[in-house]
Amino acid sequence: MPFFLFISVLIIQRLLELVIARRNEKWMKEQGAIEFGMRHYLYIVLMHSLFFVVLIIEKVSFSRELSAVWPLFGALFVCAQVIRVWAISSLGRYWNTKIIVLPNLDVVRKGPYRFIKHPNYLVVSIELLVVPLLFGAYITACLFTLLNVFMLSIRIPAEEKALREFTEYEGSFASCNRFLPKLLNKYDN
Repeated sequence: MPFFLFISVLIIQRLLELVIARRNEKWMKEQGAIEFGMRHYLYIVLMHSLFFVVLIIEKVSFSRELSAVWPLFGALFVCAQVIRVWAISSLGRYWNTKIIVLPNLDVVRKGPYRFIKHPNYLVVSIELLVVPLLFGAYITACLFTLLNVFMLSIRIPAEEKALREFTEYEGSFASCNRFLPKLLNKYDN
């Protein structure tokens, strides 16, 4: 029962994010935004939808139990959710599940975007690994972590190319890594 409640809340969260993304997309396109990466977006939606299906099937079919280290996975999940909300609220009307760029607009460099280029992709990567592990669904964890790596290898270059072409992306993020904060060393200014 807790599993299905947890998954239901997660699915509702994703659906609410799609409503926010749709509203933001409409507003951005009214401002003259351009959409990129339309060919791969359908596959991202499909992957995220199948994640829930495969997770539920694995949990039910193999009677997977709550992990013995569930407090660790639970804490990682909660931290990821905090970063997700921080990232979405930092981008405000510019946040989206699609690649939509308003030309000549300053790139947002607040919230987690001060430290890393793609905090939301980091959150998704954590979730696709941690949520299945929380419930002992090792097949789902492995399969969707690999699928996500593949999808991000397409998605991130497409997004960065669009941002480089229409914004000051490179200059804005010169001091940031993609997923982990850049550690200062004695040679950094």
